[in-house]
Amino acid sequence: MQSPPFESPFGRVLTVSQVTQEIKEILEDSYPLMWIEGEISNLRLVQSGHAYFTLKDAKSQLRTVMFRSSVRQLPFTPEAGMQVIARGRLSVYEPRGDYQLIAEAIEPKGVGALQIAFEQLKARLFQEGLFDEDRKLPLPVMPQRIGIVTSPTGAAIRDIIQVAHRRSANVHLFLYPVRVQGKEAAGEIVRAIAALNAFEPPLDALIVGRGGGSLEDLWAFNEEAVAWAIAVSEIPIISAVGHETDATIADFVADLRASTPSAAAELVVKSAEELSQQAGALLARMHNVVQHTLMRSATALEHLSSTRPFRAPHRFVQAWQQQVDDLMLQLDKAWLNDMQGRTRRLEIAIKTLARSNPQWRWQRQHAHLDIQRRRLETATRSCLNLRRQTLHGLGGKLHSLSPLAILARGYGICRDAATQQLITRAAPVQPGQHVELVLHDGQLACTVDDVQEKEAPPLEGGVGEG
Repeated sequence: MQSPPFESPFGRVLTVSQVTQEIKEILEDSYPLMWIEGEISNLRLVQSGHAYFTLKDAKSQLRTVMFRSSVRQLPFTPEAGMQVIARGRLSVYEPRGDYQLIAEAIEPKGVGALQIAFEQLKARLFQEGLFDEDRKLPLPVMPQRIGIVTSPTGAAIRDIIQVAHRRSANVHLFLYPVRVQGKEAAGEIVRAIAALNAFEPPLDALIVGRGGGSLEDLWAFNEEAVAWAIAVSEIPIISAVGHETDATIADFVADLRASTPSAAAELVVKSAEELSQQAGALLARMHNVVQHTLMRSATALEHLSSTRPFRAPHRFVQAWQQQVDDLMLQLDKAWLNDMQGRTRRLEIAIKTLARSNPQWRWQRQHAHLDIQRRRLETATRSCLNLRRQTLHGLGGKLHSLSPLAILARGYGICRDAATQQLITRAAPVQPGQHVELVLHDGQLACTVDDVQEKEAPPLEGGVGEG
């Protein structure tokens, strides 16, 4: 809940949030819906599905956001540098205080959205190899069972049936009725291709198509799902979409493209006359090949007969047999020599491997480690004994210098009972003063009765009398 405006000596004072909210309401009320032309830049398609970009012209720019529900409705993918016309409403993004356009739809300027989507999908499928000729299936020479995916009420099915029956009576057509335009058309076409691929007994070929129309009417055959359904079909597919000038993604992916449904029927159903012409052409070609081969063989035989006497074929066989025997002996000898060489190399490798055996090396290293450990233990004990002797010597010296050792020899320490200061001279002590005498095994509390001073002995090396 926003707090009410603060009344001050300066008048009505608003918070930043209140100002931003009022500006947002003014913008949204003044510009509920508009069309704005500009160039897309700084495009970001985030993981959530939203699109963030900037619309700009030569002088200004406008932040724009398009939410996922609207992005999904676009038939093409927005790209940076694309000139578009966007429909939306102005609003304010309150956390930053930026005004922005919330776009609900965008249309490319110049080329239509469907045409851009067509070119984008065509380029992507080309990169993925769906248009490669080496993945396309050949048509059978005389297909007898032909599946058709088209509308049951359109002119395409009537044309296909008429051409097929006119060209051959021994052909069976199987229609899988689908819608060929609208939002549901692509899904029905995909399901139809999959169903006809599972047909038993298998079909020989499929015709997928419809009559002509606008780009919007033919758009079902430009859907990516239809392209992949055609690409993975195990039955050869003839694409027969529209008229000769129409081109769809299905045409590029299909194993064969026909300009019209009638042309597709003519391609897949051969007439008796065409089959007869093809058979005659093949027969003539085979006759020419056989005749040419016989002429070359006769020429070669004549040449051999003229250069040397003709020998019986079994002599050639015997000569080749002898060469084969020689080659077999050489092969056996080479194999034996190779095996002996390999055996020698194997023996050498076994000996080398034995010397390099990790277990043997481990045992040697383990023995070496035991020797080093014993050396280390001996050196450690010697070092400890030496340090222990040194420590005992230092302990004896320290004990001889210890005050406790001096006290044990009969000496004592005298200190003032009140101040605990040591008394090293008799002069400062007064009769009746309480002192403490520290001995080796305890201390005594004493009272001084008399003080007797005596002259201190001269220091060694002191100054003598002059």
